[in-house]
Amino acid sequence: MTDATVRVTEVRLLEGPNLYYPRAAVKVMLSAPGISAASRQDCLRVAQALGMKRTAPGQPDSEQRQRFLVRLARRVLRTLGQHAGLGGITARGRDGAEWGDITIAFRWWRQGTGQAMGEALGPLLNALWQAPQDVDRLFAEHAATVRGTDPGRRPNVVRPTVPVASITGTNGKTTTTRILAHIAMTAGKVTAWSSTDGVLRQGAWLVKGDYSGPSGARTALESGGVEIGILETARGGLLQKGMGVPVNDVSVVTNVSADHLGTHGIDTLDQLAEVKGIVTHVTKPEGWSVLNGDDPRVWAMRHSATGRIWCFSLDPSSPALREAVESGGRGMTVLDNSVALVSGVGDPEHLVPLADVPMTLGGLSRHNVANVLAAAAAALGLGLPREAVVEGLRTFMPDRTLNPARMNTYRWRVADGWATIVCDLAHNEAGVEAVLEVADGLRLPGSDIHITLGGLGDRTDEILESMGVIAGRGADKTHLVTKDHYLRGRTADDVFGHMRAGLASVGAVPAATWPDEVSAMAGVTELLHDGDVLAFTLHDMRDAVMQWLDDHGAQPLTPRQIASLVRRSRGEHELDANFAAAAEAPADQRVAVMEQLVSEHEDDPRVRFELARALDAAGRGEEAIPQHEEALHRGLREPQRFVSLMERALAAHTAGRHEQAFVWATELSERYDDSTAAAALAVLTGAEAGRTQEASRSAAQWMLGHSVTPRDWEFTDRLGGTRQG
Repeated sequence: MTDATVRVTEVRLLEGPNLYYPRAAVKVMLSAPGISAASRQDCLRVAQALGMKRTAPGQPDSEQRQRFLVRLARRVLRTLGQHAGLGGITARGRDGAEWGDITIAFRWWRQGTGQAMGEALGPLLNALWQAPQDVDRLFAEHAATVRGTDPGRRPNVVRPTVPVASITGTNGKTTTTRILAHIAMTAGKVTAWSSTDGVLRQGAWLVKGDYSGPSGARTALESGGVEIGILETARGGLLQKGMGVPVNDVSVVTNVSADHLGTHGIDTLDQLAEVKGIVTHVTKPEGWSVLNGDDPRVWAMRHSATGRIWCFSLDPSSPALREAVESGGRGMTVLDNSVALVSGVGDPEHLVPLADVPMTLGGLSRHNVANVLAAAAAALGLGLPREAVVEGLRTFMPDRTLNPARMNTYRWRVADGWATIVCDLAHNEAGVEAVLEVADGLRLPGSDIHITLGGLGDRTDEILESMGVIAGRGADKTHLVTKDHYLRGRTADDVFGHMRAGLASVGAVPAATWPDEVSAMAGVTELLHDGDVLAFTLHDMRDAVMQWLDDHGAQPLTPRQIASLVRRSRGEHELDANFAAAAEAPADQRVAVMEQLVSEHEDDPRVRFELARALDAAGRGEEAIPQHEEALHRGLREPQRFVSLMERALAAHTAGRHEQAFVWATELSERYDDSTAAAALAVLTGAEAGRTQEASRSAAQWMLGHSVTPRDWEFTDRLGGTRQG
């Protein structure tokens, strides 16, 4: 018989609900490439000795052989349990990523016995493979070893005595945890919560660090006098220790996207979704499983969830939302720009306008809107009053105090005005997409988006390259930043190589490479101009970067300032209604209204622009010119900037200042070479200024450059023009 050494690569005791069982389990990872590659005859010989009927081992190194190996290991484990006097043991198995790699899991009642059973599995399989004829003796020997082991303690999982919410997902789980905890405290409940940042009680730190596993749950729930527990539940804890509680009142799954693949036997998104779904398997029947209806993998969890279904969706017409409500569940969505509760009874209930929820950044941050919906649903599912939910959403700020490193926004002084900085823990594809979405909604027309990108070493090559693709498409300039603490076995050059490949695939290259996050913040802020946005990804130097911003005068943006930026990004203004009303008034009254607004908003270039237009409309073009110039000097942006430049030149033309009008019109036509009106104005003012020949040549060149008739194109160069496009 061929040598087929079986090696136990890991025995892990899972204290709480896990991927295999809703109770404590032992996970045993085995490597048996020899059995995978063995002949069918050798496999059948061992299987027959173990009494395995109707066995089909399949071809060596095949998927069928993997399933045979799982079945073989399960049989050996169950038989060992019977010989050790442990009764009927059920075992579950899974394939690994490589031929011969499998995982076997079984329930445990005592730590020592469970550990001994797991450790015995590999040696016993080895012995059975070499001497299948000695099956009874081999089982007896290993069973004696198991019986002789100190049984040890029982599973040590805290059983909650207060309402508990378990929150998981690839993105948004920390933010959702924080919002929900804030709502609970707003409702007057003594609240403790655990997260990837640490454990807090009533907003005070109990311990700092990544406590999104069982130890965090225990610390939070046993902190004294707690009335509600909010437990962030991360992938790592679920896989390595199981859940920290055996049951919850509300479970929340925010989303499932590519992250941490290729570790702990999780190689695909579907497998990752299975891990995230663990929290929904232990929800009380009268409790709620709050699921993202916009994520197909999350929404599929409704089939195995033990609680009632509460769907949240950004789309009020979502089929998932409709299904949840029609099957007796509830929904949370955005209706008429408000957070709305949908149930099967009565009309939808509007809770609060998005404009009044600071976390949504004026409705700009779609992923934070989703987090708000999830948190609101979870809060109501825990039985918190509607008034507390609304007040909590109104008062939770996206700042360093309540939500550090998650879409924290700052106003940054630059030479020609103000730029915006958005700091976020964007660590995967979905995170990079989210921060760029916010950056795009905050940058002013004609400005640039800068992003700092630094991959974490435990991401796959494909994820790192995809992050480069997303950055290359969404940002104007990408800066690569070394994150030493998170390289996790890789080199910075390796990580950057994959990110560069992703950037190159969409025609982009890194603008610069920085050795650490503080250096990157100091360097990139020197490159910003008025209206630009820097999307800054934080990881291993978060506190130092925040301190640098404080020391160098960064100003946290208020919700009102964010809303103003969003409007300006869209070419809107908070005084648009005033401008429109003034435009309907008689000319002199319009001027008076605008002069009053200028006195109230002296530094606002848009208000001065509107005053200039009012003066133009009143036939006072000469007076309008200095107002146009002041608006332009103060940084008037598009689309108003083009209009202001045109009207300034026209006002000079009307006032008989022909030479000045020609100079301004020529500059305008060169800057906006796609504008027919600018080109025509340059010709007209040139003729009036006595510059007919110069104006005619300029007009001819413009026409040649903008010809749209293919038959004319071959003559363009010969006539001295350069065709556009």
